[in-house]
Amino acid sequence: MTITQQACQKVPGFENFYNKFLRRMCIDDRADSTSKNYGRSLAHLALHYLIIPIHLSLDEIQDYLYLIKPKVDGASYSNFKFTVCALRYVYRMEGLDELRIQLPVLKKGRKLPIVLSKQEITAMMNCACLMKHRVLIALLYGCGLRCSEVRNIKVYDIDLERAVVHIRQAKGRKDRYVPLGTNLTTILEKYIRLFKPTDWLFTGSRWANNTSRFFSVYEHQYGQRSVQWAVARAAQLAGVKKHINVHSLRHTYATHLLEDGVNILTIKELLGHANVKTTMIYLHVAQINHSKSCSPLDSLKGLKVIGSVQASLNFE
Repeated sequence: MTITQQACQKVPGFENFYNKFLRRMCIDDRADSTSKNYGRSLAHLALHYLIIPIHLSLDEIQDYLYLIKPKVDGASYSNFKFTVCALRYVYRMEGLDELRIQLPVLKKGRKLPIVLSKQEITAMMNCACLMKHRVLIALLYGCGLRCSEVRNIKVYDIDLERAVVHIRQAKGRKDRYVPLGTNLTTILEKYIRLFKPTDWLFTGSRWANNTSRFFSVYEHQYGQRSVQWAVARAAQLAGVKKHINVHSLRHTYATHLLEDGVNILTIKELLGHANVKTTMIYLHVAQINHSKSCSPLDSLKGLKVIGSVQASLNFE
């Protein structure tokens, strides 16, 4: 039983409140992941007090937020953030503006992404146990895809002749085309020829109990945990010591493009970012021409600082 199902069962009136919340999220065209995260946060809060969140006093809300706010540096901030955002949303939904404006302001801290070297990426692809996992990692890194994006790719989204992949209805419900490049096009061509996928590019298998005696295997869309496991296992086998996840390959893609001289605005479009400010974080990670120039003084011509200092010393 999920946390929202528990809240619907144990908290009086939560089920109607939750269904109203879901309808409003749907009308506002919010992402499914946002609805789930907000819903879980509201369910946890409701179960803590056994009261619908909009019926709680400001003191009760503040006591709960103090309880869940991380007290140690480096601890996860997401639960606190989602709870504040969910409360802000339902207060607006119910017209409780006085409570909404008294919620804490979320501070946007900047945490630099973890980036792999090209040698580490090569080692991960070479060490992956299955060919499917090698192709999966190659696509995640080679196109800078999110986990949900790589899972949602279908065979007809791959255009081998034009060497592009069509990413459909990604974050923000936006489509985009991403170039595959020569090597990735060759890899995908061989993968499609050998595995012959008919619908999803990457699939998994599940056992279905049709009767009390017989089981059957059916193909389904590759799961999120399967993608996460494949990346983590490949990193482990490659001896990568950094704490990486699937999104680290996207960070690495953007950083390597920047280091190879690709324009920041082009990278923004390739990643599907709505605002270039989001892409700008990679400027703090990429090592751009550090070997060529470490100071703007190196580009000045006709500089006579040493001579001037020597002349002033002689004068004195």
